[in-house]
Amino acid sequence: MPMTFEWRPENRGDLVDVEHLKYSGILAALIYWLFVAWSISRNPWFSFFHNALSDLGDPAKAASPWIYNYGLMISGLLVFIFSIYLILASGNRLQTVGGAYISISALFLALIGVYHGGTRPHVFVSTYFFVQFFLGALLYGLGSGRKTLRYGSALIFLLALFGTFLDWPSVALIETYEITLIIVFTLLVLLDG
Repeated sequence: MPMTFEWRPENRGDLVDVEHLKYSGILAALIYWLFVAWSISRNPWFSFFHNALSDLGDPAKAASPWIYNYGLMISGLLVFIFSIYLILASGNRLQTVGGAYISISALFLALIGVYHGGTRPHVFVSTYFFVQFFLGALLYGLGSGRKTLRYGSALIFLLALFGTFLDWPSVALIETYEITLIIVFTLLVLLDG
């Protein structure tokens, strides 16, 4: 007789305290910016007004590019853990799909470190990280019964979309803007979730 496993929402915290996983989103942002600061300290030529953040991970441009690239991979793992929290804490299918999109974005975030600046797949993986994350955040928020999260995620999505139409002086500035919106979403989940 085959064994079956039935997953029930009331048992979802039996193996891991699910509530603690929600902090991994903010931890991912903290780790990312610490690695960026470390990388900039090794590359004084870097400018937020003239470069892309990924220039810090390009071996043709940066000293110790592994610092930036490992920071992306570690942050990707933490975003994946955050997406697990979103999926386990979801109240409906729309939120589950939103969490799944964010889990895919975590993979793309880690792949930015693998396919660093200067490699052919780099633009694809970095673009899809942002696309997948913001779609996931929108879906997760729209599925929420809490107004702050629902309206906040819709506003974040619109601001992210709006940001792509602005004429930024550098890629690093638009990336920083979009990353800030991601941090705002993780804070919304943390405070409202």
